[in-house]
Amino acid sequence: MKPVTDWEKRYQEGNTGWDLGEVSTPLKDYFDQLENKELRILIPGAGNAYEAAYLHEKGFNNVFVLDLAPSPLKQFQEKYPDFPSDNLIQANFFDHKEKYDLIVEQTFFCAIDPKHRQEYAKKSHSLLKEKGKLIGLLWSVELNTDKPPFGGNKEEYLGYFQPYFEFKTFENAYNSIRPRADRELFLIAERKSI
Repeated sequence: MKPVTDWEKRYQEGNTGWDLGEVSTPLKDYFDQLENKELRILIPGAGNAYEAAYLHEKGFNNVFVLDLAPSPLKQFQEKYPDFPSDNLIQANFFDHKEKYDLIVEQTFFCAIDPKHRQEYAKKSHSLLKEKGKLIGLLWSVELNTDKPPFGGNKEEYLGYFQPYFEFKTFENAYNSIRPRADRELFLIAERKSI
């Protein structure tokens, strides 16, 4: 993974082209059907964490935001002062040790060097409780090969995730925002007992 200073610099310079400025439609629609407001939810590499803000405003009490860079966490706390500060975690995802019911993937996987993707799948598995789920969006197009964002395809991703997860949904997202239409896969994968 890139050092914290590189990501922090990008936030300080406003070099955040991946940032939608709001929660993405596929994730919003998924969140809207969740009924258990007590789910422990982790959003790794969350950046400006629009997903966390949306869930918090909907009454989810156990949302955790994890990022390497301090700036987006600080800005999030300033914008949402009633969000529990203990739930804003500046850390490396691969060093994190808590347990969750749900991990939300939104532009974090594509920021990780592809050589660490298998490790991401394994780590996600280890952070989830029994029957926990990894949900989110993955690019279904080739992007950069030398810097984030890194793209990929469904077949490649299956190789990383199949040892650890049972797929409930892994299809082209039907409700992506226009610039990402036909370029995203929507994933719902349940943790396997292995």
